[in-house]
Amino acid sequence: MRRRPLGALFLVLAVGFAVVGLLAALAGGTAWVIAVAAGVLAVWMGESALRMLR
Repeated sequence: MRRRPLGALFLVLAVGFAVVGLLAALAGGTAWVIAVAAGVLAVWMGESALRMLR
């Protein structure tokens, strides 16, 4: 299995989730639910990406 391309994909997804989380947090209101969920997904994907890229 090719780990580097999969790690790069997970890294791109982590950055995307982080951006969504940041924008949702800046929107405020009930968008905090989305911000928290996107933040958790960003951390999870980022950790997976780092593990794959090592």
